[in-house]
Parts: sequence; structure tokens; C-alpha cells
Amino acid sequence: MAENTAIRIALTKGRLEKDTVGLFEKMGFDVTELREKGRRLILTIPGQNIEVVLAKAADVITYVGLGACDIGVVGKDTILEHGGTYFEIADLGFGRCKFALAGKKGTDFYGGVGVKTVATKYPNVTRHFFESKRMDVDIVKIEGSVELAPLLRIADGIVDIVETGTTLRENGLEVIEDVVPISARLIVNTVSMKLKKERIEELAAAMQNALA
Repeated sequence: MAENTAIRIALTKGRLEKDTVGLFEKMGFDVTELREKGRRLILTIPGQNIEVVLAKAADVITYVGLGACDIGVVGKDTILEHGGTYFEIADLGFGRCKFALAGKKGTDFYGGVGVKTVATKYPNVTRHFFESKRMDVDIVKIEGSVELAPLLRIADGIVDIVETGTTLRENGLEVIEDVVPISARLIVNTVSMKLKKERIEELAAAMQNALA
């Protein structure tokens, strides 16, 4: 019985991990092992029949999609960029920020003629945003500090995650337009949702009640 109802949940390492562990603690779970994890990547929550896997954001989606984990906590940014096959069942509300189009302060991104160049770590999000505007752009994928692209004149603007806007301002950039809001989401493997429906719904409801 325990084997059939055990839940394996993948958490995005970093801020979302800390927020989720804090939520578990608020729910009355013993999170000692999660807080004192050392270098371990698979942990347990005593007395709850829950196993926790710590992973990078894109891997959380992969593990849930493949059924290696039943549930995942991941940012909407990763969901929008990577897609995948799973159910998105709840907005957990924490980790709030946004995707935004930004450019050098005082410049008119939409002005002039010709195809604009946009630098980003998120080409799919960027492509969909400009497609919705029926606007052709050249997309340059950047792995590091995307704010450099307009400063080095290899892009007219950037699409990136913005929380406070401090990094933009300190580099002479400003938000031109908000693209889409982001927050942590609860995703579930499609097969797990059938086989462990009651257990998953119980856990999801408890998480949302604790948040409320």
C-alpha cells in the first residue's frame, strides 16, 4: 500500500526549493532532512510517505514528464520555455516576477524600420511574444548576462526575467513592455494523476490551504 501511495516530488533548486520547504514546514511536515541536506539530492519527509528530489528547473519538467517524479514545483518561466506533457494544477503564488521586454533607456524600440534584434535566454517565450504582435524579430540566444547585449550593440532589446528592475537600471536599461507574469506552479505527471489522484489532490489542497 505504501509503495502505491508514495509521492515523489521534484523541487527546483534555489529560491523555489527554499519557499517550498518553508511551505512544507507551515503544513506541519518535519523538514529537518530538507534543511540539513548537505550534498544529497534525494531526501525524505518522515511520516508523510513523500520523497523529495532536488533538480534544476528544466530537469524538474523532464522528471515529471517521464514519470520519474509524480509532482514538480517549477517556475512558469520554465513551463513557457520548455513545454512538456503534464498537468499544471496550481499557481503556488510565490517566486513572483515577470518576463519583460527591455532596452536602452530613452530609445524607441518599436520606432524606425527594419527587423529588430532581441537577445534572450528564452527564445521560445520571445518568439511567441513577438508572433502575438505579428512582428518579425531576429533572436540571439545569450547564456549569461543578457543585459550586455544592448550595451555591446548586438541587440535592440532583450527579453528577460525582471523582479525589481535594479539590474536593468544599473546598466542603463528600462522596461519597455511587460510580457507575462511568472510564479511557482505545481505540475503533475499525467499517469500519476490517475494512479495517485486522491493522494496528489490531498497534498495539493494542503499546500494551497497553507498558502492561504
